[in-house]
Amino acid sequence: HPSKTIEIQMQMKGFHAEAGQYIFVQVPEISWFEWHPLTLTSSPEENYFSVHVRIVGDWTNALAKRLGVGSGEFQPAHNLPTIRVDGPFGTASEDIFRFRTGVCIGAGIGVTPFASILKSIWYQSLNPEKTLKLKKVYFFWICPDTHSFEWFADLLKSLEEQMMEHGRSNFLDYNIYLTRGWGTDEAKNIMLHEDDMADPITGLQQKTHYGRPHWEQIFSNMATTHRGDDIGVFFCGPKVLSSQLHSMCNQHTDQPSDTRFFYHKENF
Repeated sequence: HPSKTIEIQMQMKGFHAEAGQYIFVQVPEISWFEWHPLTLTSSPEENYFSVHVRIVGDWTNALAKRLGVGSGEFQPAHNLPTIRVDGPFGTASEDIFRFRTGVCIGAGIGVTPFASILKSIWYQSLNPEKTLKLKKVYFFWICPDTHSFEWFADLLKSLEEQMMEHGRSNFLDYNIYLTRGWGTDEAKNIMLHEDDMADPITGLQQKTHYGRPHWEQIFSNMATTHRGDDIGVFFCGPKVLSSQLHSMCNQHTDQPSDTRFFYHKENF
């Protein structure tokens, strides 16, 4: 993947995980003592489980080298290192399937568990043998720059194309907020391509927002649109934003719309 990110896919073989869970990974050849927490990016409906790892330190660099990343050669299974897995461990995000309307909010690295969750929601919505209570999903991604998570933008693009193909483009409403990371050249490029069908930053149909979300307006609109509904809000990211979102949920619950927001969090 771009931006020095690698994806590791492993066979299930007795392993089962739910959407949004994480595991601890150890590679004995690199270190007997280091166990690293990694969020699963595969969904339960896929026949493998996977993690995405950004190469940023000694352990991740050693892992990438041992996996043959950058060698340009295919690595047969018997040449790959043993990877030990502990888990999975659960998070509150699994509860999204209990609501008719779900709101997923990922900030920075907190966007990672939503790869699994969004894929699982989509697979389940296509399963004719499964009755899915969840009818509408709002996804908000707040990031300082998209370069670290270009693989996630690729995932959103794939989901976008599949939803359009199945005539369900309204099922997922996603919004990307770029809080910083653009300079004069990027600003000029954005203005030049303002009228393009695809966003110049992500290549997605939905245009990127620049700045931070106006949560008061967002929650007010959702409360009005889904009047009388119970809405599950799922957040993964820094504690400061978590407190703000929790406050928004309380503020907009049982207002004139009779809508109730239920807040779930995983802080980083």
